[in-house]
Amino acid sequence: MDLKKIGMYIAGKRKERGMTQRELAEKLGMSDKSVSKWERGVSQS
Repeated sequence: MDLKKIGMYIAGKRKERGMTQRELAEKLGMSDKSVSKWERGVSQS
């Protein structure tokens, strides 16, 4: 699994919908720091 590619996909879809990392995090019940790590491909959680 390529975490960088997955992160780019998540970021792209979030931006297509005009959402901030914070808005996505709130929708998922996560922190915006988690979303940031996913998008940078540095964390699996």
